[in-house]
Formats: sequence, C-alpha cells, structure tokens
Amino acid sequence: MAKMHVNPNRTTDKTVRAIDRKREQERRKMFIHARDHAEMISAKLVQRLIDREIIETDSVENMRSAFEKQLRSLHMLDDFDLQMKLAPVRTLVQDPNIVTLCLTQFIVEDLVDHPDIQDVFGEDIDIYRAVDSITKALRPQ
Repeated sequence: MAKMHVNPNRTTDKTVRAIDRKREQERRKMFIHARDHAEMISAKLVQRLIDREIIETDSVENMRSAFEKQLRSLHMLDDFDLQMKLAPVRTLVQDPNIVTLCLTQFIVEDLVDHPDIQDVFGEDIDIYRAVDSITKALRPQ
C-alpha cells in the first residue's frame, strides 16, 4: 500500500485557520457581552479609573456615558479599523484582552480630548491594568 503524503503547508494552514476562527469567536463574544453589560461595566470602569487617579474629570456621569457609548459600539468595528485602532497598544502585554486594549486606546487617544476630562495620568500599561481589572470578567475561561 502506498504511503499517503501529507503536505505540511496544508496542515499548518488548517491549524492557523482554526486558531484564527477561535480568536474571532472569542472576540465576537467579548464584544457582544460588553455591549449587553455596557452600563454596569462603564460605571465600574469610571470608578476604578478615578480611584486609581488615572483620570481627573468634572463630570462622572459624562464619563460613564462616553465609556458606555464606546462599549456599545465595539461590535460594529470591522477588522481593519480595529487593527488600526489597536496598533499603538498591541504590544503592551503578551496575551491581551481585546476589549481592554480598545478601551485603553480610547482613553489614551480620544478621551484626552473630551471636554469633561481635566487630565489623564499614568503610562499606557498602568491604564491597561486598571481597565483590565474590570474587563477581565468578559474574557471566556
């Protein structure tokens, strides 16, 4: 009987596609969960950022609504926009939480210009850790 030849590239491609599918499903679930619980997550997140003295704001309610709006819109980002948005913070940690990365980038780039923000303190990794302490519950085990 002839020995069947297995193309190593084909096997590698199948493995890579399976990993990509799994990551995409995980990302989709996290974004939907963030959207569904945006109000609760945004309230906790703003409180954590204030407690850790990362943001200084005039209006906590406006910050909550800004984060809530951001959480509700995550699932609508296409892959290209998401990759462009996350490019500056992608290498902060080894196995990043994608929702945490999105919110960290939102704080670093967009929230700084918000009229109710007086200042944002800390390095990107400090902001990531503060945000991740709230959003790590979104990640499937």
